[in-house]
Amino acid sequence: MLYYLFEYLDKLDFPGAGIFRYISFRSAMALIFSLVISTIIGRRIIEKLQKMQIGEVVRDLGLEGQMKKIGTPTMGGIIIIISIIIPVLLFCRLTDVYIILMLVTTVWLGCIGFLDDYIKVFKKNKGGLNGRFKIVGQIGLGLIVGLTLYLSPKAVMHENVEIRKDGVITEVKYTPAVKSTQTTIPFFKNNNLDYRDLVSFMPSHRTAATWIIFVIITIFIVTAVSNGANLTDGLDGLAAGNSAIIGVALGILAYVSSNIKYAAYLNIMYIPGCGELAIFAAAFIGATIGFLWYNAFPAQVFMGDTGSLTLGGIIAVFAIIIHKELLLPILCGVFFAESVSVMLQVSYFKYTKKKYGVGKRVFKMTPLHHHFQKQGNAGIEALIQKPLAAIPESKIVVRFWLIGLILAALAIATLKMR
Repeated sequence: MLYYLFEYLDKLDFPGAGIFRYISFRSAMALIFSLVISTIIGRRIIEKLQKMQIGEVVRDLGLEGQMKKIGTPTMGGIIIIISIIIPVLLFCRLTDVYIILMLVTTVWLGCIGFLDDYIKVFKKNKGGLNGRFKIVGQIGLGLIVGLTLYLSPKAVMHENVEIRKDGVITEVKYTPAVKSTQTTIPFFKNNNLDYRDLVSFMPSHRTAATWIIFVIITIFIVTAVSNGANLTDGLDGLAAGNSAIIGVALGILAYVSSNIKYAAYLNIMYIPGCGELAIFAAAFIGATIGFLWYNAFPAQVFMGDTGSLTLGGIIAVFAIIIHKELLLPILCGVFFAESVSVMLQVSYFKYTKKKYGVGKRVFKMTPLHHHFQKQGNAGIEALIQKPLAAIPESKIVVRFWLIGLILAALAIATLKMR
């Protein structure tokens, strides 16, 4: 909204109004505003949640300090959502199709997460929203994102073309704006994968089949990353801190992809209009860091599914829009490890129970962060017992943050490593 006001003032030659044309300035303002909003409203929302007795339901899993969390307000993801939406409405170009998609993602998954938390807290149903309904909601969002990118005339990109002389790249030029299903493959020099290649056996229906494949992949990524973030939200500050780190990397990737000079230098696809996503990323970073003010150990509030599903969905859709979704296993390595640990644990337990009559475990407990929090050799038959001594919660969180920082740096470095 402020963008359009200052754009009008700039036409009237109002001094300083032109500064709103710069993405860097608006990103900085979005970051500051989201930080301020989250810290100011955070206290009030926490007090409101406490008055309404909206406390976390905690199962006794035998983890140190776990039972002290009983009654801690949950549904704090509302703080994150508000702190993202307000700066985005103020500083972004709201006609940008990518910003519209990100706002839809934020509200859509925020509502699903809120409904899940509401059922857990107010209906006293520990299972929350039925898993089928969650999946249907995530599939619905994937359809919206995939079909919008297919149908919108503004969702285009310029493919990079290398100009070589004596085998050396001397220049990178770009094709005219096209609809494309290409994405970036990490670590490879000629690193664009086109989903069209997956349906080369259907020449007569290749375009339609390609976009069907793209929509299916979009649905899978949105579902996987949002659920991964949800599983990661088990320790104070773990999901929020890692999401902030991922947000920084995504903001950088969006900015260089929207600048034709940086895109040419890095030899990556140029995506006009996605620079506005850098402003969204700044608001995202500010909101998650501001939330950490209250969520850091010992937490005064938990984000609940309201926050975790939203954070994961935002990260997934953001990466898809800038054609960097294949970077997600690296960039979201912590989320990925948490999800894989649960799948391994469940699969191995079912297999051993069917074969030997007694279910065995790979880890002491899952998701993975609880494995490090659990004491080893405590009557649990697990393949991996180390570390035997339980690690304090705050140390686990900081170490996972450090791993997230390394993975984010690696994801950005892949642009040059190839």
